[in-house]
Amino acid sequence: MASTSRNSTTTTATTNATTMPAISKIAIVGCGTMGKAILTGLLESGLLAERNVAVTACVTSDESAAALRAQYGTGIQVFCGSNVAACREAQVVILCTKPQVAQSVLVEEDGMHEALEGKLLISLLAGVRIAQLQTWVPASTHVIRAMPNTPCRIREGMTVLSCRATVPSELRSFASTIFATLGRCRFLDEKHMDPVTALSGSGPAFACVVLESLADGGVMMGLPRDVAIELAAQALVGAARLVLATGNHPAMVKDSVTTPGGCTIAGLLTMEDGKIRSTLARTIQEASTVASTLGNRQDAGKK
Repeated sequence: MASTSRNSTTTTATTNATTMPAISKIAIVGCGTMGKAILTGLLESGLLAERNVAVTACVTSDESAAALRAQYGTGIQVFCGSNVAACREAQVVILCTKPQVAQSVLVEEDGMHEALEGKLLISLLAGVRIAQLQTWVPASTHVIRAMPNTPCRIREGMTVLSCRATVPSELRSFASTIFATLGRCRFLDEKHMDPVTALSGSGPAFACVVLESLADGGVMMGLPRDVAIELAAQALVGAARLVLATGNHPAMVKDSVTTPGGCTIAGLLTMEDGKIRSTLARTIQEASTVASTLGNRQDAGKK
């Protein structure tokens, strides 16, 4: 079930002098993997139809535009190489480009500054701070940082939002509503966004390595590959949902399965021999460190 929550340190926003128009269109700029995950989740949730909100997807190549039109049909409007036109028509812009090209999109494209006047900009750029984003957009633009993950595509995602206290509460609420339809959503202070990027944003990739490894063990012991993957995947899904549903510490769930002298404790000791705890914890630490540098790579190459 989707849920939203607010960190206790987040202050109540005060409304800016700029009046936000009624929201009738959302533009997704940079409709790659994450952009399509959000787009798919929004369309399948029924939120857009319920609120009579149209959505525009912006891409840079004819091939990508054709693929989007084939996948989504008349459910969306596709702009190819026309970010400014799409943003001009929208009241909410979701920025899903790579961090390295974001500045060129927001600053160097003719007319973008005017197109973003008084709009809500939701940035999915890993490592790019709100203060940095504010220097690239008009002072009247409301900025919210978001870190969703790819399970948003099947509405099982996790999104963390962050913004300044000056962002009107109705815009924070609208952003939260968007991402709550895609899974779980909560607000946190911006200082947490780098570890959030590592744990939640990159987490599905790390989880799949664990899943694949468990399945490999099943295959080694004679299970068919498809069966091993199904069992491993459902074990992880079930354990995760049990933790979320009960609020119990993961150790309590682990201990409930572990009987004296049984196969579970034998397997757990093997995992401890391989230093799996420190390896996974260090994985998040390293990914978080890299996430903190992404905003400084405006002219660098691939992420």
